[in-house]
Amino acid sequence: MLNLLNNLRRLIASLFGQNVPEEGGWAEVAPEQLLPRERLLRRCSRILTWGALINLVAGLILIILAISARGDAARYEAIHAALLGNLLISGDAAVLLIIAGVLGNMSILLVLAVVILAQELWTVFTAWLLTALNLIALLAFGFWPALMAMAPLLAVGALTVGDLRAFRLNPVMMKELRGRMRGLRGFAIITVFLTLMSFFTMLLYLLRVPQGGVVVTGELGRLLFIGVLFIELLLIIFIVPALTAGAITTERERKTYDLLQTTLISKATFVVGKMQSALGYILLLLLSAIPLQSIAFLFGGVSEAELILALLVLAVSAATLGAFGMFFSSITERTLAATIRSYTVALAITIGLPVVALILFQNAYGNVVNNVAANVSASPTVEAATIYLDMIATSLNPITATLYSQQMLIDHQQLITMRVTLSSNGASIPILSPWVLLTMSYLSVTALLVMISVRRMERQGG
Repeated sequence: MLNLLNNLRRLIASLFGQNVPEEGGWAEVAPEQLLPRERLLRRCSRILTWGALINLVAGLILIILAISARGDAARYEAIHAALLGNLLISGDAAVLLIIAGVLGNMSILLVLAVVILAQELWTVFTAWLLTALNLIALLAFGFWPALMAMAPLLAVGALTVGDLRAFRLNPVMMKELRGRMRGLRGFAIITVFLTLMSFFTMLLYLLRVPQGGVVVTGELGRLLFIGVLFIELLLIIFIVPALTAGAITTERERKTYDLLQTTLISKATFVVGKMQSALGYILLLLLSAIPLQSIAFLFGGVSEAELILALLVLAVSAATLGAFGMFFSSITERTLAATIRSYTVALAITIGLPVVALILFQNAYGNVVNNVAANVSASPTVEAATIYLDMIATSLNPITATLYSQQMLIDHQQLITMRVTLSSNGASIPILSPWVLLTMSYLSVTALLVMISVRRMERQGG
């Protein structure tokens, strides 16, 4: 058994370990050699990072308090009154929303802490938008944890308001996007993508329409929308890793990596620019497929909220898969090796994770969403824990997260939370829609992977 574990450890290390010499990285600039603007940006990044850590700690404390309450309505109501007093919902649902809000702020602050080092122009607008949303939540609903996000955002805003010229469009992104769209490959991928989408849309329509029968237009529209959405998601899963896995390795293979180190481009600007160029192309694919998705509106059964939710899940999933490709590109020497590792992770998330979750939790979350017993023969505490653990596992998979998020929105008209009934004692508990957890977790993972990719490009030896 010990030999098997050692062999498994060595296999994982060989697949995902670093094989680029550390001394081949991008030289780190000493703090005293930084320009005043660069020191300012680093200070802002540290402020946002500490803000994200404070929100993370607060979220973990709230989770511990919620678990320790164990259905104690009085304790839930006390947290509700203290942190979300103006929203008239049940105490346990309020606690769940508070945790989601705190961790959501944490994920966005973490993303901003990374991209502000790249001097991205959209960082300024996102920071002020997040500040405004938290202020609205504070004034309208009494969401006092919003102050933990507003404080670092206002501090960064005050530091950067006098030097807004520091932020600009990423030059690496502009160069990559121009190069991608000038060649034949970019248009060929779009053509193949739309051709496959059109073919599967027509196939779904022909299979669903009976010969001489009556068609329920609402059901047909919903089927076409969900079918196109899942085909689009599968195509993105297989396209995105290929776009980012060669972002850094290609520079090494072309012998241009050393030349880049002589320019004024920072590590963060280079990595974020490469990420944005790939995601910008993916966004173009998503927007080009909207007319096909909009066919469902001709038959009914689909709302604008479902379309926006679907685009959000697709965009966040693409960002995370792209970040994995960027990470593996930073630790490997060859594009082929980075691509294989990226697809391994993509397959593990999309196929391996649902299989493991099904074995461990017996689809407890999916059953309660479908108003079916959770199939857990245990106490109410164990049943609730199983449902919540399966909810987390479901949310980490883009396919199952999309499926159940759409189902909650279509069948239950619930966008964020809903209540389900425990089969053990008939009590009800609140659950979150999977898209909420997927967005928070995927944004956090994306920020961490980009941050690690930047650090991997440094010369550790100085």
